Amino acid sequence: MAQTVSLTAPFSQPSLGAALRRAERPNRLRALALALPALLFLLVTFGAPIGLFLTTAVDNPEVHKTLPETLRALDGWDGQATPGEEAFAALAADLARAREANAAASLGKRLNYESAGMRSRIMSVVRHLGNFEDGALAPQFAALDPVWAGTDIWAIIKRNARPVTPYYLLTAVDLGQDASGTIGRVAQDQAVFLDILGRTLWIAGLVTIATLLLGFPTAYVISLAPGRIAGLMLLMVLLPLWTSLLVRTTAWVVLLQTDGVINQLLLGLGLTTEKLQLMLTRFGTVTAMTHIQLPFTILPILSVMKSIPEGQMRAARSLGAPPLSAFWRVYAPQTLPGVAAGCLMTFILSLGYYITPALVGGPRDQMLSNFIATYINRDLNWGMAAALACLLLVMTLSIYLLFLRLVGAERIKLG
Repeated sequence: MAQTVSLTAPFSQPSLGAALRRAERPNRLRALALALPALLFLLVTFGAPIGLFLTTAVDNPEVHKTLPETLRALDGWDGQATPGEEAFAALAADLARAREANAAASLGKRLNYESAGMRSRIMSVVRHLGNFEDGALAPQFAALDPVWAGTDIWAIIKRNARPVTPYYLLTAVDLGQDASGTIGRVAQDQAVFLDILGRTLWIAGLVTIATLLLGFPTAYVISLAPGRIAGLMLLMVLLPLWTSLLVRTTAWVVLLQTDGVINQLLLGLGLTTEKLQLMLTRFGTVTAMTHIQLPFTILPILSVMKSIPEGQMRAARSLGAPPLSAFWRVYAPQTLPGVAAGCLMTFILSLGYYITPALVGGPRDQMLSNFIATYINRDLNWGMAAALACLLLVMTLSIYLLFLRLVGAERIKLG
């Protein structure tokens, strides 16, 4: 039987695909080379500083560097009884060196995060080092504070022997370690950060819903308006973006205060008989944030609406569909990519709000970013600030990835 030779084998689909990829490779390399300066700029000015800041959430240099001899003395300690005399001698020697290096205060501050009063205990020992008499140091430490005769304070020191610590990250999710190192929930009166995270998500969700309810009909009207009127309306939408965030927030302070414009207007129209408390409330916070975020919701929706052919609605009406049915079954589904992009952008941006809740909201309206700023500016606790920033970053990325999985990246249109 004659052998059949296939003339199409050399031109099979896999070979053709590989050839196309090889042909496109120079174009991709040129595109990468053009984008490389921008990528390096973002890496140096944005990615690297954020990465270094986030490492602070696990950085633990104070005990590791300040008490090396004490940690070596505690290396074989079982934690069941007070350490031996060698541990007290090593601690005294380490604290003497820390006093000379001005490192005792930072050590006490770090240990004070895990046990209230540790800073004063450390500084008390430092002040009395020159007064210690020859002989056993354990009774002299106990005379300054009986806690030195126990095990908890030594367990905390030993637990922080490593240069990294889970303390900040655990605290950010209302967890902690006991003297034995077991992880568990903190006391109810100390569990605050998960509530703050829930409040942040709730406020961001309210702002997103409010901007969608206001932004969708606004975008629809702009898409149907004549060119000149549509341009004027779009200018009014964009105007807040050209104004400082602080200025816009301050304007809402003027509007919402007790003697502000809104209260005066309500009293003048007879809608209320007394001035309302609008400042330092959840209502004021959501209202101000909605005003600021409204353009970020409108613009993606408007860009999608502009791309929908006008003839589709007329065709649906000519086929007998009622106006509302034609709108919700033909027009509205096509706007979902813009709605998804606008809502996602507004929600993620709202998670990181700081100035508006600080100026307009009350104590129960402060979001996670406010506490990050407090730990940096007031408490100088960079580790806790970095841990809360990690929590916010993980939450934001999780919501973004979940959104992409549910909606699909191909359905999102940013404009």
